[in-house]
Amino acid sequence: MRPIVLAVLLATAAVPAAFPVSAAHAADAPAVHQYGQLALSPKGDTIATVEQSGDSAAHLNGAIVLRAAKDGHILRRIDPCATCAITGLTFSSTGSLAYLSRDRDARAVALIVDGATPHIVATVGGIAQTPRFSPDGTRIALLVTIGAAKESGAAQAGARQVGEIGEANDEQRLAVFDVTATPVAAAALTPVSPVGRYVYEYDWTPDGRGFVATSALGNGDNNWWVATLDAIDAQTGAVRQIAKPATQANFPRVSPDGRTVAYIGGLMSDFGSVGGDVWTVPFAGGAPSNRTPGYTATVTSLDWLASGIAATTLSGSDAQIVTIDPRTTGVPTVRFSRPASFAAGDGKVAYSADGRLIASVVQDFEHAPAILAGPVTAPKQVTHDNDAVPALFKARSVSWKNGGFTSQGWLLAPRSASAAAKAPMIVNVHGGPSAASTPGFITGGLNADLAKAGYYIFMPNPRGSYGQGEAFTAANKRDFGGGDLQDILTGIDAVEKVAPIDDARLGLIGGSYGGFMAMWTNTQTNRFKAIVSGAGLSNWISYYGTNGIDQWMIPFFGASMYEDPAIYAKVSPITYIATAKTPTFLYVGERDIEVPPTQSVEYWHALKALGVPTSLVIYPEEGHGIRDPKNSADLRTRTVAWFGKYLK
Repeated sequence: MRPIVLAVLLATAAVPAAFPVSAAHAADAPAVHQYGQLALSPKGDTIATVEQSGDSAAHLNGAIVLRAAKDGHILRRIDPCATCAITGLTFSSTGSLAYLSRDRDARAVALIVDGATPHIVATVGGIAQTPRFSPDGTRIALLVTIGAAKESGAAQAGARQVGEIGEANDEQRLAVFDVTATPVAAAALTPVSPVGRYVYEYDWTPDGRGFVATSALGNGDNNWWVATLDAIDAQTGAVRQIAKPATQANFPRVSPDGRTVAYIGGLMSDFGSVGGDVWTVPFAGGAPSNRTPGYTATVTSLDWLASGIAATTLSGSDAQIVTIDPRTTGVPTVRFSRPASFAAGDGKVAYSADGRLIASVVQDFEHAPAILAGPVTAPKQVTHDNDAVPALFKARSVSWKNGGFTSQGWLLAPRSASAAAKAPMIVNVHGGPSAASTPGFITGGLNADLAKAGYYIFMPNPRGSYGQGEAFTAANKRDFGGGDLQDILTGIDAVEKVAPIDDARLGLIGGSYGGFMAMWTNTQTNRFKAIVSGAGLSNWISYYGTNGIDQWMIPFFGASMYEDPAIYAKVSPITYIATAKTPTFLYVGERDIEVPPTQSVEYWHALKALGVPTSLVIYPEEGHGIRDPKNSADLRTRTVAWFGKYLK
């Protein structure tokens, strides 16, 4: 299931999340300068980003900006196409910059190398992502989906299920191009990796002869949970399995000597929601070894540099940059830490070739996005476009204990809130469940509306979340809605001890797994007076046979629904629906393949039959997330009105 923090509906910042809602700003929201796709040159002296000024004068997709890493001053702007989306910024070992320019109307993506005259290396008829130069800089690899029927990823709106279903799948394959050769036209593009195999992530081997990748046969949306760690030959496309990890694997990276592969392994509820321990395995093949067993933080991105393994972690409230000795087992060394969110184009942090310098886009609830760059132990802020943008909230990290675990969450208080007056509070449960609510700057969206209406917002990270280590993340296996709900309720108690919250005016909102938790909570307690559930699950039995990603459930339930239906029924809200009393607003995308709209229809129908106030909106053409600005605006209006009716 796709994780969610309702980040873009609730906030216009790029908070780590994966249940997107269109970033529609409130009419009076201040303009925030956005830095996306950040890459750092090998020498660490140049930063490349795709930037948007946030005002109406800037075109929708932004332009590439090259900055001096030392002080952030602009060296050059590149704006290849005012109507195209620019992604995939990447530097070669010699300092050349490549990027992707996507023309949605033409359904084509151009792979471009910058220079005095930008050079189109190839054109892809479909979609493409993750360009990477070979170690010697003479070739570029790229993940391509030729003639894609849908956007990449299960969170996107699914292709219509008509005709004989299940017989055709999009295939994301590796393609390799010579940088200086004649441009490859879309019609002539021939991927290297074999037909029938979906490649998720990859890394070049140091000799440039091949790749290490995570890949799976068949449906790419569903089979990531059974993906293997593979070696792929760059010329023949031959595939050799290196390992079949016992956990989900992400961020495969090859050691500089080519002998070892490192990856992040853990209980991850979806591709893109990365968290776990660091594992290594010989490139020749063998049994993976956990290099950070018992670590009480979550590794969220990984790089293997000349200086060793560098990673980012989430440790409670703090994002950290750490180093790891791949030869030993133990606790990583923290190099930099801050209660914030880090972001770069390929992971969370971009590194110089020697690993001494870094750059990242950093933000928190009270500070708008800015680029930090410099030595890994002491990067400094080098951009100041957003320094004057005011914060809408005062943020506070809150920790509490329950059931042998320590949980952490974020309490957001409106700047206008009185320290004495009791106020209503909305509890926002993230999705996943393997994910976490992390800091992100808020200027518009639903969170801004709620702040203006005087609501506090509580974003808990109960068991099942990232930030406290793998044991904590795995603690809700076969216990959905059990210990994690008790953690949330105990967290509310902790918040009420430090803030003037009116317990009689609590609201609950969540999407995806958070939507399930919203539906479930309605059957377990009457503490909340209004609930909003986005793309929630009401019945794990019927969900199992109708969603497009059933493989994700096996690691959490231990068996398929056909083998052990009792546990699926035990944690289904519909099993206890007769006890639900709280007014509930439900919404979902018409073409959601991760959590089909039938789950919301089933829950809505039950509440209607029981006489519980309810409303359901199914947004047309939407997937696992509400992206269309008109639909997003409608959803915000309905959500604020729902809470206003029952909490004010």
